[in-house]
Amino acid sequence: MARFMTITLDSRGVSCRARLLEDEAPGSCAAVWDALPQSGAALHAKYARNEVYTLVPRLTAAPHRENPTVTPIPGDVCLFDFEPWEIGNPAYGYETGSAAHAEQGATDLAIFYGRNNLLINGDMGWVPGNVFATITDGLDEIAAACNDLWLRGVEGETLSFARAE
Repeated sequence: MARFMTITLDSRGVSCRARLLEDEAPGSCAAVWDALPQSGAALHAKYARNEVYTLVPRLTAAPHRENPTVTPIPGDVCLFDFEPWEIGNPAYGYETGSAAHAEQGATDLAIFYGRNNLLINGDMGWVPGNVFATITDGLDEIAAACNDLWLRGVEGETLSFARAE
C-alpha cells in the first residue's frame, strides 16, 4: 500500500499531497518517513530555479544517492544529504545557528514546482538529489504559493512535512 505525506507552506496555509516512491528510493523514503514530522524555515533556491526547501537536522539514516536527478521536474520531492563542509559555506547566506551550520551537517527536503530546473552549484558542481516522492494533489496551488515566495520573500514562512492518511 502506498504511503503519502502532506507538504505545507504554513503561513500561506497551502498544502499538497505527495506519494512516497518506495520502489525507486526505499532508503530515502524510510529515512524521511521515520523522521516525520519535519519543519523548518522555508527557503527559495537561488540557482536551481523552481525549488522551495527547508534544512532540517541531518537524517542519520539518509542513504547516499538513490533515484538521483540533477534535472527535477514539477512535482518532484527530493532529499539532499549534506556534510557540514558542503552546506556551511558563509557565501550561501544561512543564518548562524541554523541547521546549515550543525556539526553533523544537514538534510535538505525540497519540492520542485516548475520546469527547467538544474541542480548545479558554482562551488561544488553537480548536486544530485534523491527523488523520493511525487506530488499527486495540489501541485498548482503549492506552485502558486512557491512563486509568491519568490516574488515577496520567505521571511516568516515555514515548510512542513507530515505523514498523511
